[in-house]
Amino acid sequence: MVPEEMILDVVETFYVRALNHPRLGPVFAGHVRDWNAHLPRMVDFWHSVLNTSGRYKGRPVPAHQKLPGLDAALFEDWLALWRETAREIADPATAADMIDKAERIAQSLAAACLETRDGQPPVFARIA
Repeated sequence: MVPEEMILDVVETFYVRALNHPRLGPVFAGHVRDWNAHLPRMVDFWHSVLNTSGRYKGRPVPAHQKLPGLDAALFEDWLALWRETAREIADPATAADMIDKAERIAQSLAAACLETRDGQPPVFARIA
């Protein structure tokens, strides 16, 4: 079980960094209207993903399908920043689990939201 404090620390640190990222920042700043609501929702999301707690009740695919300009490079940037943040904050085993799950989530969201010219979604390297 990943402690809530660790999840909160990773999520908060990640979003501070994402908002300052040259490509991710404008996407998040342009689409998240209420950070006081968004951050706890993301903590619930990751708590559900990591601990199978069922706390998150949202629908991430439709939310991401609405984002204009979403592309494979943004997913790669998101993954790189998540990997860096998880490795910095979490213990190695937890960081590896966080990264593995993020890579699976990115692949799933990309399959639902993106298509390449040949009709296939991009495939992201798994480096957990």
